[in-house]
Amino acid sequence: MAEIARLPMAEEKAFRLAPHNVEAEQALLGAILVNNEAFYRVSDFLESDHFYEPIHREIYDVIGKFVRAGKSADPITIKTHLPEALLADMTMAQYLARLAAEATTVLNAADYGRSVHDLAIRRSLIAIGEEMVSTAYESEVETTPDKQIEEVEGALFQLAEKGRYDGGFQGFNAALKDAIRMAGDAYSRDGSLSGTATGLSDLDRLMGGLQRSDLIILAARPAMGKTSLATNIAFHVAKEWQADVTPDGRSKTVNGGVVGFFSLEMSAEQLATRILAEQSEISSSDIRRGNIHESQFSKLVDVSAQMAQVPLYIDDTGGISVAQLAARARRLKRQKGLDLLIVDYLQLLSGSSKASSQNRVQELTEITTTLKALAKELEVPIIALSQLSRQVENRDDKHPQLADLRESGSIEQDADVVLFVYREEYYLKNKEPKEGSPDHLAWQGEMEKVYGKAEVIIGKQRHGPTGTVQLSFEAQFTRFGNLARADYLPERME
Repeated sequence: MAEIARLPMAEEKAFRLAPHNVEAEQALLGAILVNNEAFYRVSDFLESDHFYEPIHREIYDVIGKFVRAGKSADPITIKTHLPEALLADMTMAQYLARLAAEATTVLNAADYGRSVHDLAIRRSLIAIGEEMVSTAYESEVETTPDKQIEEVEGALFQLAEKGRYDGGFQGFNAALKDAIRMAGDAYSRDGSLSGTATGLSDLDRLMGGLQRSDLIILAARPAMGKTSLATNIAFHVAKEWQADVTPDGRSKTVNGGVVGFFSLEMSAEQLATRILAEQSEISSSDIRRGNIHESQFSKLVDVSAQMAQVPLYIDDTGGISVAQLAARARRLKRQKGLDLLIVDYLQLLSGSSKASSQNRVQELTEITTTLKALAKELEVPIIALSQLSRQVENRDDKHPQLADLRESGSIEQDADVVLFVYREEYYLKNKEPKEGSPDHLAWQGEMEKVYGKAEVIIGKQRHGPTGTVQLSFEAQFTRFGNLARADYLPERME
């Protein structure tokens, strides 16, 4: 009997309509038709897909085309671009006239727009939930619960970021708008960079900054300073962070950025010590041993107080899979924001599938492919550090090449940019001849030329030139910097 009593409730639930508010949609469209300024109050976050009624989507689309073209959108001008028949007892012209006649004040347009937007998000949530339930009931043997959780988390992230749950093709005009917006941002940004500035001016000049959605591989042999370069860039980007609030209440980065740093090799404390040494100009070994005097300690305190305000987030969990990394990166973007992601380093990540873990090349292919997809999904640059193979050491010229990347096929293929760090000083120091020998003087001359210098070689760049950038490197502070070029120096009086 109890089961029968519950049936009407179940039937009622099955026929529930998706949440919507036709009156709010009508009020908003009416307000825009009366005063086109209302369109600009909602166009930043409201799209035609957010309307529940199909005809309201068409009306909003046509209004948008008129307003963006600088034309007046009213019931008379737009009716010829819409279907003439609407209902048996009402034409499109009559419906548009009624919307305009019953319109409320333009001041309420933003509130109505947010109401329409929020209800569309709820409908998308229902769609994700229903698909999740259906998949959980009918899942295949190979589909693990972890895999489904990752897929649902990705779908929810897309919904939260984009304000909708869709995909597939987009019109070329939409892509063109993004390109123009990027050019406008570059024009208004300091240094006229289309991407995020690294703080290394010559590198920024060649790359245009760190570009959104790019996978950037930073590779080197051990002791070349690739982690130091990554921390230098990470801290500079975080230190320069500035944000504005958009019309829909979200925070938008206008300079610098929020940085996520996956440190799979070093602990968060070791990483913080490196950055502290770089910023305070006190050797990291001295900081560790407490070999500092009182004035240096007060400088450490001041620098650490400034560093505490910087949006740099470190995850030092070792041995995580690339799927776990993606899930944590999505979570960070939702909770704190994210403009740059750094992974130190690639070979310490594991794949998520059992098949790939049996073959290292397949596993690395999955890792790099996932990281590239994640960069596009999050719309942030990802810098992934990578080791180089030992074959570099067997050559007389030890400048790294693309072929030196370990399991290079997938890394080279998936990367948008490949950077190599090279320091001649490191190799030359190990070749010191016996002091007092004829070769020692020549060796000293060579050392003077390369002392405190480093090269960043751009081995591949999809949207820019390749080449070599000269940088300064202060080993005791683990700090890279811009090199003072001869043509920048003032004239010297002899």
